[in-house]
Amino acid sequence: MFRTPAARSLLRSLNKAPTARSSYSAASSQFRNTPALRQLSHKRPQVLAALSRPPTATVSYATKSTPPLDHIDSKAEKKIAETIIKPDPDGVSGESSVRHVFEQGQAPKDESGGEMTAGLKADLETIKETFSLSEVPKESLYIGAAGILPYAATSMSTVFLAFDINHAHNTGSGYLFSPETAHQLLDLVTPIQIGFGAVIISFLGAIHWGMEYSGYGGYHSYRRYMYGVIAPAVAWPTIFMPVEYALITQFFAFNFLYFADARATARGWFPPWYSIYRFVLTFFVGASIVISLVGRGKIVTADHTLKSPVDYIKGDKDAQWVALEREEKERRQALAAADDEEEEEGEDSEDADKEKDDDESDEREDNEKSDEKKDSKKDDKKEKK
Repeated sequence: MFRTPAARSLLRSLNKAPTARSSYSAASSQFRNTPALRQLSHKRPQVLAALSRPPTATVSYATKSTPPLDHIDSKAEKKIAETIIKPDPDGVSGESSVRHVFEQGQAPKDESGGEMTAGLKADLETIKETFSLSEVPKESLYIGAAGILPYAATSMSTVFLAFDINHAHNTGSGYLFSPETAHQLLDLVTPIQIGFGAVIISFLGAIHWGMEYSGYGGYHSYRRYMYGVIAPAVAWPTIFMPVEYALITQFFAFNFLYFADARATARGWFPPWYSIYRFVLTFFVGASIVISLVGRGKIVTADHTLKSPVDYIKGDKDAQWVALEREEKERRQALAAADDEEEEEGEDSEDADKEKDDDESDEREDNEKSDEKKDSKKDDKKEKK
């Protein structure tokens, strides 16, 4: 019976009823009547002011009197308990047996329309004030926003090139580039993002040195100088790492420097607006790095047919070796043909020499025979004489 909104409002009114100041007890004021918790505003300066405010002492009084209660009609209650509830299937619906979380009169409303609505509005106002960066100097805001553009451009380029490579792998042709061209452009975009990240991380560490030189928030020596040393020591080795490891390392480096800057701001080493400013910039930079990693991860399964620069160099070397082998074979064939021609020419010359020698020998034999005939004729003539 007492779980209805009306009963709850009645109990709240009874609890808020003023009590008679009959007597005072220190123990009762300490344990029974604790000071009410004041609802703090959503604005951070007011929260800090409220928290820093010293607690005020409150004096409460104990009482032996109890607030008057309504008389319970036992007979009516017993009669209601004995009443049999008749089933009514036609009157049952999906909402008839469900108790709604938020009911009319369940919670006290304010002028804004309810406690939940007021809380949501307060949270939205806090988020709006956080991302408005109204306290940040305009120069720092504009230059910081411009520093996000290279990250956004490289991340979007990585995603588009990865999509183009996947599309070319599935359909055979990309939207704008061939798979090899998209792969080469991706290999150019990634070093730009990693190199720019190394520069920015080193710059964020150097800001601590500048604040130490200017003495903002006092001088802290190595406690502040160490951030300017750790940042480049972590950033620049990422240039020599594989792409995925380099991006992940820079992601953790940006987050580490953000927490370091937020802690330094709480200590008074930076202006009060610096931590929120760094949070917004780190959020966009981290999102860009995550987008680049996701884009590159999507082309791992579709990258089997693509050639890397090493493959291109290896292919060029193989082609050069094939060309050299072909030239060597042609040179050897030309030399063999020249040797064959020389051998044929030598054989021809030998044959000609042989023929000449044979002709000369024949002429000699003919001459000898003619001389013999002449001699024989002379001898015959002599004998006849």
